[in-house]
Amino acid sequence: MRFTTRKHRNPPSVIIVSLIDVLIVVLIFMMVSSTFKQHPALRLALPESKQTPTPPDPGGQMVVTIAREGDLYLGTLPVTLADLEARLKAGASQNAELKLSIRADTSAPFGRIVKVMDAAKGAGIKTVNAFTQTPPAK
Repeated sequence: MRFTTRKHRNPPSVIIVSLIDVLIVVLIFMMVSSTFKQHPALRLALPESKQTPTPPDPGGQMVVTIAREGDLYLGTLPVTLADLEARLKAGASQNAELKLSIRADTSAPFGRIVKVMDAAKGAGIKTVNAFTQTPPAK
């Protein structure tokens, strides 16, 4: 005698579509709320020159950047004038054919540019280049 009837149950199943929807919402939330690493950038307005159509090749050269306010950067690292001269001397002692490229903003103090050039001459660097941009075509 059977008083209860056994129900035939299907095994539980996971609905994948709704899980994907939830995961997409979580992913969007994470992307919106996370902060991305911002690379510091120095905006320069390079002087225009018709004689130099392309900037000098920075490969094998030291690049000094002079910002509008007169701040000095060797590559991407901020440096003082005394530290710059010491690094230029160290680089010139390792490589006798070392070249220096100067990237200076058009509004940069001209005295800073001259001091960087003096530091290069004091370090024994013979070749000093300047980065320029070509004027827009009219």
